[in-house]
Amino acid sequence: MKNSTLPTRRLLSRTLPVLLLGIACTVTTTQAAVPKQQEIPATSPQKVNESPVQSSDAVFEYRIENRPDPFVPFITEKATSTNINEIIPVAEQLSGMQLFEPGQLNLVAIVMVEDKDFAMAEDTTGKGYILHPGMKIGKRGVITAIQSNQVIVEETAFTRAGKKLTNKIVMLLKKEGEE
Repeated sequence: MKNSTLPTRRLLSRTLPVLLLGIACTVTTTQAAVPKQQEIPATSPQKVNESPVQSSDAVFEYRIENRPDPFVPFITEKATSTNINEIIPVAEQLSGMQLFEPGQLNLVAIVMVEDKDFAMAEDTTGKGYILHPGMKIGKRGVITAIQSNQVIVEETAFTRAGKKLTNKIVMLLKKEGEE
């Protein structure tokens, strides 16, 4: 292995000085061939030392104030929607009576006792539920009033444009024999 590196070292030791001498001669001949241009005197010592390249000691600092997040996609679901009157879907977890829309329930009874009114409704399987004023029902509904023969539900929804839409649903108490 020493034999293979020895010729390489000899070659480098002989050619390196010749190469450096050739470079030095080329630089001096090109400087001599080019006519000197008129030198502009420096007006201040600061301008001579300034350079457009910053020193390697400078540390880059990214300031986030008033700048958008560079990793957020440009196109969002809201931006891709062409219909501004589209209703925004409900984001909250539904539970209890919010799992049933008013149309899925049949009003069975209304009980009015002084200041505590409530109604009874059943689903398609026959399971009964008690309804109170102020109770949430369906995705967007709230029971606003219980009257002698009906329950009024007010649904509130918002569009992508920010418009508020309200809808009143009346659940009627059916008399015996009616369907």
